Amino acid sequence: MEISIIINNYKTKGLLKQCLKGIYLYPPRVEFEVIVVDNNSQDGSIEMVQNKFPQVKLIKSSKNLGYHKGNNLGLKNSTGQYILILNTDIAFLDQTIDKMYQFMQAHQEVALVGPKLKNPDGSIQMSCLRFPSKFVPIYRRTFLGNFSFAKAEIDHYLMQDFDHQTTKEVDWILGACIMVRKSAIDRVGPMDESLFLYFGDVAWCQKFHEFNYQVYYFAEANIVHYHKRESAQSGIFSAVFWIHILDWLRYLKKYSKKINVQ
Repeated sequence: MEISIIINNYKTKGLLKQCLKGIYLYPPRVEFEVIVVDNNSQDGSIEMVQNKFPQVKLIKSSKNLGYHKGNNLGLKNSTGQYILILNTDIAFLDQTIDKMYQFMQAHQEVALVGPKLKNPDGSIQMSCLRFPSKFVPIYRRTFLGNFSFAKAEIDHYLMQDFDHQTTKEVDWILGACIMVRKSAIDRVGPMDESLFLYFGDVAWCQKFHEFNYQVYYFAEANIVHYHKRESAQSGIFSAVFWIHILDWLRYLKKYSKKINVQ
């Protein structure tokens, strides 16, 4: 098996259906499998997959495992030499999976590649980023982000000085759509399950760098990401906001001493 596509789903039946449609509309030309991990959605997602996409390997969790444990469960049940991890809000518009696979085949030193992502209006998302300083997440989610010093730090973090039109090596890639070399995972280990929803993609890329692998942003892609920054938009009284903050504190405790912020 060349490519295992893992989709971790929680209560996003409509987006999951759209994502699966895109995969089978523009399937890889090599042997591949699709694995959906359902986190006890109870919204009809399981039935939809069973009825509409019987070829999908469906894993039913009895509880919400979160982003990292859910993807790791899919990883344990995969057989591909390359692992494509997708959020359900990803929509393929061309043969990008093939293009990413060919890039990885040609660049054996690369552990992880993430494609250019576009918003529904066609604008480019900031999906490749520099490692964050300790206060960037706070700046992005509080009034402190309105100050000029914070804005400058956020712009640096988001790589606003990069036009996002060329393929290049980067610090880390947003985990919404990433292709990872299985042999690199075997060396570095799976996603960090001490984190529930956030910063596992940052930590994983950091580990790959520590093992002298490269992480790349891939510009030759045509993908729409229906992304919502729920932790920022929900406010400080929402559960997802505090999950984000707690994951950030866990991340800092475990990884911050190893970060080399450029």
